Amino acid sequence: MFSKSKINEPTSKPDTAKPTAGDATKPSAPSGGEFKSSSAPATPKAKPPASVLSADLHISGNIKTTGDIQIEGIVEGDIRAHLLTVGEGATVKGEIMADDVVVNGRIVGRVRGLKVRLTSTARVEGDIIHKTIAIESGAHFEGSVQRQDDPLSTSGGGQKQAPLTPKPVTPAS
Repeated sequence: MFSKSKINEPTSKPDTAKPTAGDATKPSAPSGGEFKSSSAPATPKAKPPASVLSADLHISGNIKTTGDIQIEGIVEGDIRAHLLTVGEGATVKGEIMADDVVVNGRIVGRVRGLKVRLTSTARVEGDIIHKTIAIESGAHFEGSVQRQDDPLSTSGGGQKQAPLTPKPVTPAS
């Protein structure tokens, strides 16, 4: 059980096999030396940084990404993202749908998110559909708040209300 093997014996061998740029394209087979420290990351690709839309940028149109976005300018359109941060001087006019939403600026439109956070500088005019919400003291909010287990689903308009039954129409006499 505690016998030496050829994998653990050579200590100088990993130092001589330094990775080069050409080695990165070669698939590597798992070996006993998988847990060695090297310059190449052992985990899958690192998460890219958030895309930042600067304060001097005005976008008219929808934005959709699986990554993170930080808005500092003005967006007139719907936004879909993983993490959306609305900067203090930013304005978004449209529907927002993201796993995490942090609002420091102004939103005019519906907000749908698993986690929604309105900071003290936030100004939201519209409905918020969320799984969890945090509203700091000083935030301005005008609209309704609705909790849903899956606020990102768009089936049925996202509303969990009983269907309306039509009233019978009586002829006017």
